[in-house]
Amino acid sequence: MSHGEGGSILRQPKSVWAVAFACVIAFMGIGLVDPILPAISKDLHANPSQVELLFTSYMLVTGVAMVITGWVSSRIGPKRTLLAGLVLIVVFSALAGSADGVNGIIGFRAGWGLGNALFIATALAVIVGAASGGVGGAIILYEAALGVGIAVGPLLGGLLGGISWRGPFIGVAVLMTIAFVAVITLLPTSPKPTRRSSLADPFKALRHRGLLTTALTALFYNYGFFTLLAWTPFPMGLSAHQLGLVFFGWGLCLAVTSVFVAPRLQVRFGTVKTLYVVQGLIALTLVVMGIGTQSKLTLILAVIIAGLFLGINNTLITQAVMKAAPVERPVASAAYSFVRFIGGAIAPFLAGKLGEQISPNLPFYVGAGCVVIGILVLASGRKVLARVDEPEEPAPTPADAGRLLVAVDAGPAGTAVVRHAAEVAAQRGLAVHLLHVRETEVVGDDAVALEGDVDAEQLLGERLAQLRAAGVTADGEIVVSVGTHPEVARLILDRAVRLAAPAVVIGSSSHPGLHGLLGGSVVAEVSRHAGRPVLVIDPAADRLSPVTG
Repeated sequence: MSHGEGGSILRQPKSVWAVAFACVIAFMGIGLVDPILPAISKDLHANPSQVELLFTSYMLVTGVAMVITGWVSSRIGPKRTLLAGLVLIVVFSALAGSADGVNGIIGFRAGWGLGNALFIATALAVIVGAASGGVGGAIILYEAALGVGIAVGPLLGGLLGGISWRGPFIGVAVLMTIAFVAVITLLPTSPKPTRRSSLADPFKALRHRGLLTTALTALFYNYGFFTLLAWTPFPMGLSAHQLGLVFFGWGLCLAVTSVFVAPRLQVRFGTVKTLYVVQGLIALTLVVMGIGTQSKLTLILAVIIAGLFLGINNTLITQAVMKAAPVERPVASAAYSFVRFIGGAIAPFLAGKLGEQISPNLPFYVGAGCVVIGILVLASGRKVLARVDEPEEPAPTPADAGRLLVAVDAGPAGTAVVRHAAEVAAQRGLAVHLLHVRETEVVGDDAVALEGDVDAEQLLGERLAQLRAAGVTADGEIVVSVGTHPEVARLILDRAVRLAAPAVVIGSSSHPGLHGLLGGSVVAEVSRHAGRPVLVIDPAADRLSPVTG
């Protein structure tokens, strides 16, 4: 069971590379302006709260636009939605770079936010859909684009901002123009979704307590997040180059923990428990920044360290949303983003006002208080969120117990796995329980289903028919995972225990070392914790290797 791990990360169509390049530039959008906030304030004679509106307009429009992205994409198709977003980013970033006053930049950043919403909402799905060299490799490229964009954004902003505050805006316009040409030339037209989304769907989805709870938690957390991001450059008193380096360190820490650390903590301690601890640490960091506002070293270290916690939180709260919401992923994502970006929109302007009129320390204390409120909101929904880490699944019937558990995915290895599993079942006189995990991959603040319902049902039917044709008694089921490979492994292990399976049959990974870094391969996790024999099928060598659990 490789779960999309087949294929090399580098063996991707040019269209995937084109979209990945555009993603890098798009993810620069938030951190890019951090290093130039003081310069804009000085050169355009604007106070900090006015300059902070660059964040407020961007985040507010992005949040509102998230509600309409599904509606737009379902009518004009993912490629056109993606291209529309790219065009808007090019136009409004160029206009922001040519503006003569802060109000113009604020307005043009709003247009940039609309473009970014259209692009980001469809980019991950487009990359997965265009991947022919292995979905796993395409997702790793997206993760890499996310990390590089977040980390390099402030660095590029500081580099170009050291020349002029207009530099970062013009630089984005040029780079996104290149990306637009590459995408429109290389990316084939994708079919329109069969179902058209309604503008009311995201608002209806908020009736579900689990989704509303996680969205409100994210709203208060985002207030603290954007207080740190938008207000800190002013009391730091650093140059554009220096600010770029500080926020490069922040972005690098965020990217690393989002991809490498969050999945391991989720498996070890659970999603919700980890969120309590991490958000508590974020609140504590903001308190330290409030106490040490007059110390540049304190602020620098706190910003970089906060990146470690923010990366973990972003990934895990997205997982919690996708697990808690009993609606389609795009609808859940739109509803969640709409609510959480409200916090990101309010924080910069209010922090600027508090810092100007009362005390530069106060914005950090208020930010910490909001994060604590978010923790309390999360705790208020603990009952409805229990299913995030402990899904309610029916207990197996006595007839199911003692069956050989065979895990299959949608990859080409599935046929070989089932063929060898049939041989093992026949030799041992066992019936087979076939398990197919339909994965939803979470990357940062986004998630994408790697397989549709219909495709999953068809695959399960084909594999069951293969077993029965070999004379093996077999039944099967489909379960849904949200997260990375340890989550898939957890579902397999849980089913093995529930079925009292004498052994587990699973397909080997094509490159377990890489996916081990990204949270652990399915095979490694299952073999380590199964507590029973694990029979690993190597489809390349067409042989079976027993591994003692």
